[in-house]
Amino acid sequence: MPHRTVTIASSVGLHARPASVFAREVAATGVPVRIARPGGAPVDAASLLLVMGLALQHGEPVEIAAEGDGADAALDRLAEVLATDLDATA
Repeated sequence: MPHRTVTIASSVGLHARPASVFAREVAATGVPVRIARPGGAPVDAASLLLVMGLALQHGEPVEIAAEGDGADAALDRLAEVLATDLDATA
């Protein structure tokens, strides 16, 4: 299963707005995506509540993984989203 490790760039972590943007991007990929802290239990990245429940902070590394056709392209796009300060783009 393809995966990427990315550092959370949003200045206040993946709180409501950045988590919402990320979850929408995940849903738009059309492939199953999981997100977790390194070594942690992965959750469905398309679920806003599950993503927010991770309480990921600015500068924290996170692992994303996907499976199926288009998984690598989806992960590249999602890594780009996480590496962007989504609070600065509001």
